[in-house]
Amino acid sequence: MPASRTKKAPSTRVPAAGSAREKLIAAAIATVRYKGFSATSVDEICQAAGVTKGAFFHHFASKEALAVAAAGAWTDIAEQRIFTQPDWTRIPDPLERLLGHIDFRLSMLDGPAEDFTCFVGTMVQESYNSSDPIRAACDASIRAYALRLAEDIQQAIDIYGIASGVSAVSLAYHIQAVLQGAFILAKANGNPVIARDSVMHLQRYVIMLFTQK
Repeated sequence: MPASRTKKAPSTRVPAAGSAREKLIAAAIATVRYKGFSATSVDEICQAAGVTKGAFFHHFASKEALAVAAAGAWTDIAEQRIFTQPDWTRIPDPLERLLGHIDFRLSMLDGPAEDFTCFVGTMVQESYNSSDPIRAACDASIRAYALRLAEDIQQAIDIYGIASGVSAVSLAYHIQAVLQGAFILAKANGNPVIARDSVMHLQRYVIMLFTQK
């Protein structure tokens, strides 16, 4: 039985500072993560951003155009929050760095789903067959994450080797797939516990790949 919890307003706050365009992008990310792309209106985004509808259409021709821009911004957010700022990024050994990355993603699975789920993963589930620009923008963001992670994986393969037939890029995509699937399970269950279990299984799998080659 899914764990029940009271829904609350989006917890990702729009920065007080910044241009109207930046505020709209931040508001779109926060609101879509909370309630989905289709259920989010331009009016709601403007209200969350604290800007007028006229300001919205000054910067974006449509909600679709904002979604594409927000997907690009999400890539930059991931680069900073996941690949630049955390302590694990400074671990010298590439395999330990990879495992540190998974540990870090595990530590993020806490609280309401909108606080840890992927913006582009949420958006593409709804839009992949209705908006090719959004699908392509989400694909580019997910691919950028995988290719960035593949750099560490390849360094680990060069030092330790890996089970036959496994490439750095394919493993990076698999890690991304497990994470995205874990987010869906957390939403369906109403609790991040099952998602945390999935990520721990992922960690065990990665260790096996490098020890049973």
